[in-house]
Amino acid sequence: MENSDYSKYLKGTTTVGVVCSDGVVMGADMRATMGTFISNSEMRKVYKIDNNLVMTIAGMVGDAQEIIRILKAQNEIYKMSENRPMAPKSATSLLSIILQQNKMVPFYVQLLVGGVDGSDPQLYSLDPAGGYTDELTYTATGSGTEPAIGYLEETYKKGTTTKEGIKMVAKALSVAMKRNSATGGGMIITTITKSGYTEYSGKDLEKALGPQK
Repeated sequence: MENSDYSKYLKGTTTVGVVCSDGVVMGADMRATMGTFISNSEMRKVYKIDNNLVMTIAGMVGDAQEIIRILKAQNEIYKMSENRPMAPKSATSLLSIILQQNKMVPFYVQLLVGGVDGSDPQLYSLDPAGGYTDELTYTATGSGTEPAIGYLEETYKKGTTTKEGIKMVAKALSVAMKRNSATGGGMIITTITKSGYTEYSGKDLEKALGPQK
């Protein structure tokens, strides 16, 4: 089955990841849809796997939740053996194998995996068949990808800090919300640095963004 055959499942959200000089910023909107019906406006699509590791989801909710459970369990097993959490690259390799092994009855998901390995920021995108890309700058998934990527192409600069990245990701999601009816309902944005994981939403996000022009 070609990737184009997945398109009817991989819609109804926008997730964004940005590689920064001191870490990674990842975020997503909170709207869940069933066709043209908005079924939920508080849907979590950003998941903390560990202090250094985050995953965003787009696609079928049940499939995505199963992938999250698998990765969390594997991370705990890895920590018991290695005394440290999985690096984003290791988590991506594991997910790639799982998705590839199940491609005959696939998980209908698009995933972003990001975080830090020590102080090294890493960001990867995975398709439903297990193919993955090492994203060196930024990326997006879901039905709002085109407007989000369009904004990031115009604004991203090498050396961007996570503080700047929060505003960049928030704006990219806002642009997607304006152009894509399946994206909306607020947003959750996270930063992952060598100091750990921080999540922003609601009033915390407003404070982090500061006065808006």
